[in-house]
Amino acid sequence: MGGGSKGNLAPRGALGYNASMNIIAHLHTDLPTKFGVPRQSGLVDSLKSRLVFTPEFRDPEALRGLAEFSHIWLIWEFSQAKRDSWSPTVRPPRLGGNKRLGVFATRSPFRPNALGLSCVRLERVDLHTPEGPVLYLAGADLMDGTPIYDIKPYIPYADCHPEASGGFTSPLEDAPLDVDFPASFRAPFTEEQQKAVIGILERDPRPHYHDDEQRVYGMAFGGYDVRFRVIGNTAVVCDVLRRGE
Repeated sequence: MGGGSKGNLAPRGALGYNASMNIIAHLHTDLPTKFGVPRQSGLVDSLKSRLVFTPEFRDPEALRGLAEFSHIWLIWEFSQAKRDSWSPTVRPPRLGGNKRLGVFATRSPFRPNALGLSCVRLERVDLHTPEGPVLYLAGADLMDGTPIYDIKPYIPYADCHPEASGGFTSPLEDAPLDVDFPASFRAPFTEEQQKAVIGILERDPRPHYHDDEQRVYGMAFGGYDVRFRVIGNTAVVCDVLRRGE
């Protein structure tokens, strides 16, 4: 992800845009709210999304060669977590919200600069659509409408570190939940969307300190509210309602 210093030598204003920071695109997905968004990228590969560029950056030439890569990095904004101040420590939800760690030792959205970093699978590049060039992605951990600031190719020999230590996250990987998604509730969704719902529920989107088998949760997805309970090790879908009903 490094890159050399030459990347800073382009003349300011050469392309007629603000050289400090620009939203180049927005991500579109079936998840309009934070609840249900996977905790990390790549965990739910069946969750598909589209990256649509803003008018100023709809130049197909900017994507020349990108389709040769299987994965890309997205640099994006925690647009729903903006604050006027920041704290040097945060309470990671993965630790139950009871322990403070340094903000730079976490991926908390409450940061000095509300920027996120995600590695996603690039399924295809369509250079010519009514919306301009569009990237079709899998495994994003972003909500619908998330602003994108940059895209970089994932380079396996440099970006993959199998020997890396995961810090406090190493012992926290949960066994996936079983999912009971009755056929009677699947009709509003395509087969691909059904797989995404199952993938999200397998990862248990509830806060880690919640453990009430009687509580019904609602997850907004694809224009519907998917309502479910977690009983033992099984997420049980108990209703699917069109949003607003």
